[in-house]
Amino acid sequence: MRIVLIVVLTLSVVGCTRWSMNHHLNNAYSAYDRGNCEQVMLELSKVERDSRARPYVWPEVSMMRGLCLERQKMYIDAVQTYQFIIASYPQSEYAFRARARIETLQSLNHYPTHSAAAVKPTQF
Repeated sequence: MRIVLIVVLTLSVVGCTRWSMNHHLNNAYSAYDRGNCEQVMLELSKVERDSRARPYVWPEVSMMRGLCLERQKMYIDAVQTYQFIIASYPQSEYAFRARARIETLQSLNHYPTHSAAAVKPTQF
Protein backbone atom coordinates (compact mmCIF):
# COMPACT_ATOMS: atom_id res chain seq x y z
CA MET A 1 0.00 0.00 0.00
CA ARG A 2 2.82 2.39 0.85
CA ILE A 3 4.47 1.81 -2.53
CA VAL A 4 1.22 2.53 -4.36
CA LEU A 5 0.83 5.79 -2.46
CA ILE A 6 4.40 6.85 -3.31
CA VAL A 7 3.87 6.04 -6.99
CA VAL A 8 0.61 7.98 -7.11
CA LEU A 9 2.16 11.00 -5.41
CA THR A 10 5.16 10.92 -7.74
CA LEU A 11 2.98 10.75 -10.83
CA SER A 12 0.74 13.54 -9.60
CA VAL A 13 3.69 15.87 -9.01
CA VAL A 14 5.13 15.18 -12.45
CA GLY A 15 1.73 15.67 -14.02
CA CYS A 16 1.17 18.93 -12.15
CA THR A 17 4.43 20.36 -13.44
CA ARG A 18 3.57 19.41 -16.98
CA TRP A 19 0.03 20.74 -16.55
CA SER A 20 1.40 24.00 -15.19
CA MET A 21 3.85 24.34 -18.09
CA ASN A 22 1.11 23.66 -20.64
CA HIS A 23 -1.23 26.06 -18.85
CA HIS A 24 1.31 28.89 -19.03
CA LEU A 25 2.11 28.12 -22.66
CA ASN A 26 -1.60 28.24 -23.52
CA ASN A 27 -1.88 31.54 -21.64
CA ALA A 28 1.05 32.88 -23.67
CA TYR A 29 -0.66 31.99 -26.94
CA SER A 30 -3.90 33.59 -25.76
CA ALA A 31 -2.08 36.75 -24.72
CA TYR A 32 -0.31 36.84 -28.10
CA ASP A 33 -3.66 36.60 -29.87
CA ARG A 34 -4.87 39.58 -27.82
CA GLY A 35 -1.68 41.52 -28.65
CA ASN A 36 -0.46 41.64 -25.04
CA CYS A 37 3.26 40.94 -25.42
CA GLU A 38 4.05 41.89 -21.83
CA GLN A 39 1.79 39.07 -20.64
CA VAL A 40 3.31 36.73 -23.23
CA MET A 41 6.81 37.36 -21.88
CA LEU A 42 5.62 36.79 -18.31
CA GLU A 43 3.92 33.51 -19.23
CA LEU A 44 6.98 32.36 -21.20
CA SER A 45 9.15 33.00 -18.16
CA LYS A 46 6.85 30.78 -16.13
CA VAL A 47 7.04 28.08 -18.82
CA GLU A 48 10.85 28.21 -18.73
CA ARG A 49 10.87 27.74 -14.97
CA ASP A 50 8.56 24.73 -15.26
CA SER A 51 10.36 23.20 -18.25
CA ARG A 52 13.91 22.85 -17.01
CA ALA A 53 13.65 19.08 -17.34
CA ARG A 54 11.71 19.27 -20.61
CA PRO A 55 13.98 20.75 -23.28
CA TYR A 56 11.58 19.81 -26.10
CA VAL A 57 9.53 22.94 -25.32
CA TRP A 58 12.45 25.41 -25.43
CA PRO A 59 12.43 26.06 -29.20
CA GLU A 60 8.69 26.75 -29.10
CA VAL A 61 9.17 29.21 -26.24
CA SER A 62 11.98 30.95 -28.12
CA MET A 63 9.87 31.16 -31.27
CA MET A 64 7.00 32.76 -29.38
CA ARG A 65 9.44 35.22 -27.82
CA GLY A 66 10.78 36.14 -31.28
CA LEU A 67 7.28 36.71 -32.64
CA CYS A 68 6.48 39.00 -29.74
CA LEU A 69 9.70 40.94 -30.25
CA GLU A 70 8.68 41.41 -33.88
CA ARG A 71 5.25 42.64 -32.82
CA GLN A 72 6.98 45.19 -30.58
CA LYS A 73 9.08 46.29 -33.59
CA MET A 74 12.29 45.03 -31.97
CA TYR A 75 13.42 43.44 -35.21
CA ILE A 76 17.11 43.00 -34.43
CA ASP A 77 16.30 41.26 -31.14
CA ALA A 78 13.76 39.06 -32.94
CA VAL A 79 16.33 38.07 -35.58
CA GLN A 80 18.88 37.27 -32.89
CA THR A 81 16.29 35.06 -31.19
CA TYR A 82 15.59 33.32 -34.50
CA GLN A 83 19.32 32.84 -35.09
CA PHE A 84 19.57 31.28 -31.63
CA ILE A 85 16.81 28.82 -32.56
CA ILE A 86 18.55 27.92 -35.82
CA ALA A 87 21.91 27.40 -34.08
CA SER A 88 20.56 25.51 -31.07
CA TYR A 89 17.81 23.41 -32.67
CA PRO A 90 18.80 23.09 -36.35
CA GLN A 91 16.64 20.03 -37.05
CA SER A 92 13.46 21.30 -35.41
CA GLU A 93 10.39 22.67 -37.12
CA TYR A 94 11.08 25.93 -35.29
CA ALA A 95 14.45 26.33 -37.05
CA PHE A 96 12.60 26.14 -40.37
CA ARG A 97 10.07 28.71 -39.16
CA ALA A 98 12.85 30.95 -37.79
CA ARG A 99 14.60 30.98 -41.18
CA ALA A 100 11.31 31.94 -42.81
CA ARG A 101 10.77 34.78 -40.33
CA ILE A 102 14.29 36.14 -40.98
CA GLU A 103 13.65 36.04 -44.74
CA THR A 104 10.33 37.82 -44.25
CA LEU A 105 11.93 40.54 -42.13
CA GLN A 106 14.62 40.99 -44.77
CA SER A 107 12.07 41.23 -47.59
CA LEU A 108 10.14 43.86 -45.61
CA ASN A 109 13.39 45.79 -45.08
CA HIS A 110 13.12 45.44 -41.31
CA TYR A 111 16.44 43.64 -41.17
CA PRO A 112 19.26 44.15 -43.66
CA THR A 113 20.56 41.31 -45.77
CA HIS A 114 24.15 40.18 -45.22
CA SER A 115 25.46 42.18 -48.17
CA ALA A 116 23.67 45.36 -47.07
CA ALA A 117 24.76 44.88 -43.47
CA ALA A 118 28.44 44.73 -44.35
CA VAL A 119 30.34 47.78 -43.26
CA LYS A 120 31.94 49.59 -46.14
CA PRO A 121 35.38 51.09 -45.51
CA THR A 122 35.51 54.85 -45.33
CA GLN A 123 37.81 56.64 -47.76
CA PHE A 124 39.77 59.62 -46.54
